[in-house]
Amino acid sequence: MTDRVMEWSDVRVFLAIARNGTLGAAARQTGQTQPTMGRRLRALEETVGHALFQRTRDGFVLTDEGAAVLAHAERMEEEALGFTRALAGKDAHLTGLLRVSSSDWFGVHVLTPVFARFLAQHRGISLELVTDSRRYNLARRETDLAFRITPFEEADVIQRKLMHMEYALYGRIDLVAPRAGDGEGHTLVSMDSAFGTLPDVEWVRRMLPKARIAFGSNNRGAQARMCAEGGGFAVLPCPLGDTTPGLRRIDLGEAPPGRDVWLGYHRDLRRVARLRALLDVTIEALGKEALGKEALG
Repeated sequence: MTDRVMEWSDVRVFLAIARNGTLGAAARQTGQTQPTMGRRLRALEETVGHALFQRTRDGFVLTDEGAAVLAHAERMEEEALGFTRALAGKDAHLTGLLRVSSSDWFGVHVLTPVFARFLAQHRGISLELVTDSRRYNLARRETDLAFRITPFEEADVIQRKLMHMEYALYGRIDLVAPRAGDGEGHTLVSMDSAFGTLPDVEWVRRMLPKARIAFGSNNRGAQARMCAEGGGFAVLPCPLGDTTPGLRRIDLGEAPPGRDVWLGYHRDLRRVARLRALLDVTIEALGKEALGKEALG
C-alpha cells in the first residue's frame, strides 16, 4: 500500500460499483458523474496497491483482491450508518442488498414467504434469491447466505442446523395407493439417475420394489407437477407436497427419511446488521431447535 490515506468516499464508490456492476449504474445510485466514479475508483486502487475490479465488456467484475475486501467495506458502511444514526438519535434503519442461495423448491415454498415478511419489516433492504443446484462460494461472496441439506465444509463459514425437513410419499387424490413391499402395476416419479443414491430414492425402491420409475428429474417442482398430473407416486418434501393441489399423502406404514437443512454464511459477515436481522427472522420462523443469538457468531 502507498502512504496515501484511504478515503471513506472512495470505499463508498467501490461498494456502489460492486453492487451495480457498471460505472453508469453506480453513478446513478450515488448521484455522481461517471467520470468521477472512475476517478475515485482509480484513486482507491492506487491507495491499496491492487486492482479491485476486472474491466470486462459486460461491466466490472470483482478481482480476488476485491472480493477479499468486500465484506470489510460493507462493515465500514454499517459502522458509518451507525455513526450517523447515533448522532441523529434515530432508530436503526437497515439498508443494502443480501444475496441468498438455496434449492429451487425450498426457495419457493419455504423461504419466499419468510422473506416477504422480512421485507415488509425492512423496506430499505433488497433480497436476491438464487435457486440453483450449483453450490455458490461463500468465501468469494457469490452469495451472502446459503441453505443446504448437508453441513458446510468450507473454512471460515459459520453454520447451524436450521430445521429437520419431513418427507412423505404422495399420489394424485384419485389414484389407488400401492401396497408396501409390492408396487406392481404402479409407476413412480423420482430423482434422475445421477441422484439415485439419495435416502428417499433408496427408501421408495425398498418399499415399492415392483413399481416402475416412469419419470425422473432433479427438480422437485417438476416431480410434484408430474405426480399431480397422475404420472406416478413421488416422495416429496412435505412443504412442497402438502401445498401442491391434487396430491394426498400415502401411508405405507413407514415414513421416508427426512433431511436436515443447514444455513451458512462467511465469518466476515457476522456483524453485518442486515444479515443478522434476516437470520433472526428466518430462525424464528423455521428453526425448531433455535439456539441463542450468540450461536450466530
